[in-house]
Amino acid sequence: MNGRGVGAPVDLDATSAPLVTVDVDERRLAWAYLSRVVEGPCPALSALIAQVGVVEAARAVRECDLPESLRGPTERRREIDRAERDLETMARVGGRLITPDDPEWPQWRLLGLTQLDPARDVDAAVPLALWARGPLSLQQYTEQSLAVVGARCSTGYGEQATAELAGELAAHGWTIVSGAAFGIDGTAHRAALAVGGFTVAVLACGVDRPYPAQHERLLAEIAETGLVVSEYPPGATAYKHRFLARNRLIAALSEGVLVVEAGVRSGARNTAKWARRLGRPALAVPGPITAAASVGCHRMIRDREAILVTRLEDIHDEVGPLRLSLPTGAGSEPDLSGDQAAVFAELPVVGSRLPRQIADASGLAVASVRAALAGLEVTGLVGADSSGWFRTVRKSG
Repeated sequence: MNGRGVGAPVDLDATSAPLVTVDVDERRLAWAYLSRVVEGPCPALSALIAQVGVVEAARAVRECDLPESLRGPTERRREIDRAERDLETMARVGGRLITPDDPEWPQWRLLGLTQLDPARDVDAAVPLALWARGPLSLQQYTEQSLAVVGARCSTGYGEQATAELAGELAAHGWTIVSGAAFGIDGTAHRAALAVGGFTVAVLACGVDRPYPAQHERLLAEIAETGLVVSEYPPGATAYKHRFLARNRLIAALSEGVLVVEAGVRSGARNTAKWARRLGRPALAVPGPITAAASVGCHRMIRDREAILVTRLEDIHDEVGPLRLSLPTGAGSEPDLSGDQAAVFAELPVVGSRLPRQIADASGLAVASVRAALAGLEVTGLVGADSSGWFRTVRKSG
């Protein structure tokens, strides 16, 4: 990235420079403090952090030693320093603060936001930090993910379509990302949970405040096995403008956006707009031509803002043809050769193995095994977690 001044796109790599001289705890407190000060996207502050580092940026905000572009956005809350309390609150609810310093920061996923012009839309900024509850690694489990969004006032048809598509995607190892709202969002989350899959809920308020309140149990279940994420600090209230900012994160954390039922003007269409701006596919499920709930989907399809999909294979064709191959029948094996074939053959149908174990069993060098695993991961045939490498086909069962 070549823009390093205030108001320029953020170079995430630039934030790593001060790590050699500044204590990690001090940096985390600085991230937490600044997240509370601006409570949402702030391109000028992101650019300042990239330019001088997060600790120096926090000092500048506290002392109001700032360029004009940052005095307004930070004036209201710069004297509020609840960083330690916010981190303690998150620890009590089993959560954490994820910053660009952390390995699970989804840098590649968020990189597209740095290419957008914040002068055109202030929400086009990378989040300063993300507050999260749940055991999943945000970086790892958004590598193969799809956003599924739609109308809050959904119909039985829309909920059935969502349950089938989101459930099948989750069963094949895809992480379902949505906003935990009523209607299609909630159905998508529940479908992923029902098949033992992974799901991420992105909120427009603090992750310690269930919103909507009626989804408190659903969000608790997501936090047990998946992730509940927000760029807003603990206790932050859900305001209307925050939902529009939240939608860019739903799109950014996904390979593409699938809309199932939407009005002419809706948050779901706004999320699909963000997908297009980020260069990612926007997909839409058609409904009956007489259904008001599907007018937005039909408009997007007609205006070529979204691609019509009706089944799992349609989604794979548009979002993941190089990352996931559906088996053609029971027991079918992918067409591989060389080291990749040897490495894939040593991965068990159930369970996982470490690269050293695969090397010992296959006779390949560890470096060759790692290279083959990287290639297999790109094609979606294998994945990794704390226990080692596994076949993704096994996860789909």
